Amino acid sequence: MEAQRIEMAKLGFLVGKWSGEARLLRRPGEPLELIQTEDAQYKLDGLILMIEGIGRSKSDGKVALQAFAIISYDDEAASYRMRAYNNGRYLETDLKLAENGKGIAWGFVSGEFKTSSVLRINEKGEWTELGDLTIGSQPPKKFWELTVSPQK
Repeated sequence: MEAQRIEMAKLGFLVGKWSGEARLLRRPGEPLELIQTEDAQYKLDGLILMIEGIGRSKSDGKVALQAFAIISYDDEAASYRMRAYNNGRYLETDLKLAENGKGIAWGFVSGEFKTSSVLRINEKGEWTELGDLTIGSQPPKKFWELTVSPQK
């Protein structure tokens, strides 16, 4: 278990409460502007990282997005795994730690849909996230962008 804790500690840059803005493209030409919060905490004595994201519509303040993820480290496979929940569905995927240690990347394929997401901590210390969606042979389209800052 100690090997798992050591690897999970590398994700410590995400721990804390964050707030800012996000944009979600649900349908072409219809971006949803959100006030976004992210809460990332270690659980089980550092063996897992729990992340909960809540997006409220800027127009009416109603909850428009709820996401929940659990990240763990599989020491036998030497890889991070994420199980994420959103809109009544979940996915399980591998997660890659960025070479500079300040970001992660993941994605999944479901039929003709393919996603690719990258989370980084930028030079201002902000958590930024970009998500692309590819449908069939179409070029990738941005479906998600987020910028949140640590809450004081």
